[in-house]
Amino acid sequence: MITEDSIEIEAPAELVWQVFSDVEHWPDWTASVTSLVARDGAGLAVGKRFAIKQPGMSKLVWKVTEIDPGKSWTWVQRSPGVQVIARHWVIPQPGGRTLVRQQLDQGGLLGALVGRLMANKTKRFLEQEAHGLKARSEQLGRASGSHA
Repeated sequence: MITEDSIEIEAPAELVWQVFSDVEHWPDWTASVTSLVARDGAGLAVGKRFAIKQPGMSKLVWKVTEIDPGKSWTWVQRSPGVQVIARHWVIPQPGGRTLVRQQLDQGGLLGALVGRLMANKTKRFLEQEAHGLKARSEQLGRASGSHA
């Protein structure tokens, strides 16, 4: 089951990437993450793992499987019968704006069922992340004078 969200941000892609890819600071700007701890050192890189706690959920460990610095990354979480692939894109737009897209693909023997059961919560979390990222990026853009 695939759940997607996107948002346009009035800040340059480089700034949005800086905020979005600094995953250890997500709890500072999104209500969808209560804690996020790097298991293998700070910073996104293929193979690094991150323990993420979200409201009303157990702590899950996500492993980075792909990264295109400045543009996108993917991380995967595996549990018995479930594999969740989370993709994140930062796409420059005209006028110094940025489009951010997120996609959660819940698969595996139980993944589609879990996806349907958690559809509302999943969509709400993606929206919280998008709006929190927008607010933080635009705030930093205004402070640095780099907004569109």
